[in-house]
Amino acid sequence: MLNDHKLAIRFWAEEDRPREKLNEKGKHTLTDAELLAIVIGSGSSSLSALDLSKQILASVNNDLVELSKCSIPDFKLFKGIGEVKAVCITAALELGRRRSQTTVKPAKKVVSDKDVFDILSPILSDLFHEEFWIICLNRNGKFISKHKISSGGVSGTVADMKIIFNIAIKALASGIILCHNHPSGNLTPSESDKQLTKKAYDGGKLLEIEILDHIIIAHDKYFSFRANNLL
Repeated sequence: MLNDHKLAIRFWAEEDRPREKLNEKGKHTLTDAELLAIVIGSGSSSLSALDLSKQILASVNNDLVELSKCSIPDFKLFKGIGEVKAVCITAALELGRRRSQTTVKPAKKVVSDKDVFDILSPILSDLFHEEFWIICLNRNGKFISKHKISSGGVSGTVADMKIIFNIAIKALASGIILCHNHPSGNLTPSESDKQLTKKAYDGGKLLEIEILDHIIIAHDKYFSFRANNLL
């Protein structure tokens, strides 16, 4: 008799099969492993597609952000995942990332550090390098626009004050929020982060453009300078 974990999905009860479950009960009822199993399509000689999906997810502690950072060679390390399946998984994850970027709409009024995180985390949370962005707001705190200032390496990026304030002036912004990511996952602001924030704050006072906050994003968490009394 076959062990349960070796039983192919086609032999399962119909209501337990990921594709049929999605069709009958809707996409929101499926687990991450079941959704990934649909993308994979089939497993190996010893594992069903679902068990193979669970194995892949377990390798990243069931963290979808970490899964999205995996490369095609990373996926091919799993028995049963060849070039085609690895490409399919990578394409599905990238499609999900792009969707999150295009469908997250900025709040009409940015009132909290969480609002900033919701606007920029889809862009910054899973990058392997640092990027520096600003959000421009009008006098009533309403969102005007967001802009990438610079892109750097894994440990830093340069934010030019002339570029920051040139963009803010052109946008007729009364206030701006600084934001960058830490690919390392460490939320602690560096001394250069603190110096840059002070430099921007002092420059903003001269131009009557208030620096409202500086947010550091590290994967699914964030640090606010204002909330931590650093601004």
